[in-house]
Parts: sequence; structure tokens; C-alpha cells
Amino acid sequence: MEREAATSPTENGPDTDAAAVRRHPALFRAIKRRKNPPLRRSDITVTDEAAVKRAVKAASLGNAMEWFDFGIYAYLAGTIGRVFFPSGSDTAQLLSSFATFAVAFLVRPIGGMVFGPMGDKIGRKKVLALTMILMAIGTAAIGFIPSYDSIGFWSPLLLILFRLLQGFSTGGEYGGASTFIAEYAPDKRRGFFGSFLELGTLAGYTGAASLVTALTAGLGSDTMDAWGWRIPFLVAAPLGIVGIYLRLRLDDTPAFLKLEDSSVHISDAATAVETTARGDLVKIFRTHWRPLVLCIALVGAYNITDYMLLSYMPTYLSDELHYSESHGLMILVATMVLLMLIINQVGRLSDHFGRKPILMTGMVGFFVLSAPSFLLVRQGSLLAVAGGMLMLGLSLVCLLGTMSAALPAMFPTNVRYGSLSVGYNLSASLFGGTTPLVITALISVSGSQMMPAYYSMAAALIGVVAVACMKETAQKPLAGSPPSVGTEEEAAEIVEAQAPTPRF
Repeated sequence: MEREAATSPTENGPDTDAAAVRRHPALFRAIKRRKNPPLRRSDITVTDEAAVKRAVKAASLGNAMEWFDFGIYAYLAGTIGRVFFPSGSDTAQLLSSFATFAVAFLVRPIGGMVFGPMGDKIGRKKVLALTMILMAIGTAAIGFIPSYDSIGFWSPLLLILFRLLQGFSTGGEYGGASTFIAEYAPDKRRGFFGSFLELGTLAGYTGAASLVTALTAGLGSDTMDAWGWRIPFLVAAPLGIVGIYLRLRLDDTPAFLKLEDSSVHISDAATAVETTARGDLVKIFRTHWRPLVLCIALVGAYNITDYMLLSYMPTYLSDELHYSESHGLMILVATMVLLMLIINQVGRLSDHFGRKPILMTGMVGFFVLSAPSFLLVRQGSLLAVAGGMLMLGLSLVCLLGTMSAALPAMFPTNVRYGSLSVGYNLSASLFGGTTPLVITALISVSGSQMMPAYYSMAAALIGVVAVACMKETAQKPLAGSPPSVGTEEEAAEIVEAQAPTPRF
């Protein structure tokens, strides 16, 4: 089994008699060293920077493609409503479009429960390549579906089918990609390298918004409704091929390979029990339910604010404030480009100051600034809208730049991919993908255009509580894995620090 880097909460255990420790110090020192044996140099992983960068590039590109696909759908929501659903009220078509957007999130937990334990069993690399193949197929297939006017109810039915394929494959994407980067990165730079995963998120959204904006401006609304909407979906196919190629060229993570080596001597009978999917899921829910609940709360707060700003906001600007579709998207693109410029620095800050302070800053920012931001946006002027979105964006980047390093550290190596995939996708299914649908419905029922702000504030309040309850993991080894460092000198320092102090 792997040597644990962490120590017990108390010096010699909660039930140890202090007087006995004073009477037999040598004995208790020996017991402590047996429970937590000192690390040898061979136990410590020294990362290869070139390999880390290749891993970050492959994982981030996959994440960019995922959010490119989801961004296309969100930014074309109005067009998709007109193409795939029978004519009626604009609100009914938009609700139908967002309901289909949410459908993909219903199967994400199933995808997480299938791909997550599979990634803990056969490796991160193989499963991440498989999820990308399925995502590329699902997205490109949407681009070939005939309209409702051509084939009637078969059109929305096929749309839902391929959205389900997208959602199922996405269930294994984020948990695997964040695990992949976290296990490759050195402990002291995990926040920095992890932030590239969410840089991919912003790049995917920016690419989708830019492409839709350019097509809408160049082709016009009538041509977009006729056939122009297909182009962004078809672009996903070559992007997927590039991502698959990059992922298949990688080795699996050092943490997984060491875990695999340490499990060679397990008996065949034990292996048969441990490798059943049901057994893996039962283990996750029974043994790791506390961090799982915390993960669901964190991801719920993060996803609501994320989808509210990056997916729903263009629709809010066009449908509620009567901005042109391209005008609202251009403001969002400018906001996201600014966030892309600073997100890696947020990752560095989380390595230096810790995950909790940066995450708390983002959650408090959303709670305090959501209402003022939407009041600004409702003013309607370009400067006011840009200022309101920037306030929300700066709060969001605190979460984006930190979450992909904080979440994988909540679970041990042997169940990390599975636990994170299950927790992340359960939360994303309940709170993330439903955000545009819920907000649209709330505005329709209440008549208040401030509903997005109130919904975001409620999510942020849950996030504040969750961050307060989580443990600080910055600059610490991942649970169940030995320390990971960037240089041989750091490894030597760790070994020397554990050497007993000489007595004279």
C-alpha cells in the first residue's frame, strides 16, 4: 500500500494516556514511526515538467471541447428553439430549448458512475480518450439533424438522443481531466496547473460565442435558422480528433501507476470483489460520503454561478433586455477574454495563500455583488452592462482558478476519479444544467428580472458554508499518494526533514 504523507490528528492517538507517554517516550516514538514510517527517496514523485505540460494541454483541450459543445447549444438556444420545436410563443420555444439543454445533465451522473470507477480501475488516460470520442460523435451528429418542419417530432427526438450521448460522455470528463492534472502536477504548483483546465473552459465558451457571433453577423438570423446553426456543431468533429490524438500519446498519471504497482499482490478473489462497478460505487457512498456531500455543495454553488454568467447571460440580454444576439455575445466574449488573462494568476495565488481564502473570496463576491451587478446590467447602456458582467466575472474567476485543484484533493487516489465524477455530476445535474431553465421559468412566473441575481445569491450562500467546512489542501500531497515535487532538491529536503534530530 502507498505510504500516507499525512499524520494523525493527535500525537499518539485520541485515547493515549499522557502519563504513559511520559513514562515510556521511546516506546511511543517507535509506535508512531511504525504507524507513519518515514518516506524514502524512492517514495517521492519527482515530476517531469515537459510531461506535466503535455498532460495539462491534453486535459485542457478536452475540457475546452466539452464547453465549446455546451456553449454552442446555450448561445444558439433561441435558434434551436425555432428549428427543432413547433412554432408558438417565443417563451415556450425557449423553454423547450433549455429543457433539452438540461436533459443532457440528467444522464451525467450515470456517465460519472460508469466512467469514474472505470478510470480508477483501468487508468485515467483510456477513459478520457473514450469520453472525448463519444462527445465528438454526439456534437457532430446534432449538426446533421433535419429541422422540425422537415421530419416533425423526430427532429426534437433525435436532438434529445444526441444530447443524452453528450451528457453521458461528459459524465467522465471533468472528474477525469481534473484528476489527471492534479496527479501529474507537483504539490506546490497544483493550483497553477489546475487553473489551465478552467482556462480550457473559458476558451471553449469564448470559441463558441465568437463563432456564433461571427456567423450571426455574417449570415443573418434567417440564414442561421435555415442552415448556419449547423456549422458550429460540425466544427466539433475535427477538434475532437485532435484531442483524442493528444490524449492517446500520454502516459497515465504517476499516482495511478504507483497505485497500480502497489496492488499487484492482491489475491484474485479480492480483485474480483473490488473491481465490480457496484462494489466501487458502494465503497464511494459508504466510506467517502462526507467529502462527497461537501463536493456536491461546492460544485452546486460553483455551477449555478458559472452557468448563470457564461451560458444564460446572452439569452437574458437578448430576451429580457432586447439586446441583439450578437451584441450580447460580444460583451460576454470580452469579459471571458479578460478572465482568461488572469485565471492562471488566480491559480498561483491559491498555491500561495491556500484554496479556501480564494474560494471564499469568490463565493462572498457573488453573494454581495450579484444584485448590484444585475441592477447595472438592467441599465442597458454598454458601459453599465459591461461593468455588471465584469463584477460577476471577477467573482467567478476566483472559483474557476481554484476549484480544479481543490476538488481532486478531497478524495484518496484509489477512488478519486470515481468519487469526483459521481459528486461533480450529481451536482451539475441538479443545479448546473437546470440553471437557464429555472431562471427563465422564475422570470416568467414572477415577472422579476432580478431573479438571476437572487438565484446566484442563494447558491453563493451555500458555497460560503461549504468552503468554511472544507480542509485546506494547498501545497500538501494528495490523499493516498506520496509527495510530488518539481525537483530532486525538493525531494531530498523532504527526506532530510524527517531524519531524527541527533541527541548529544
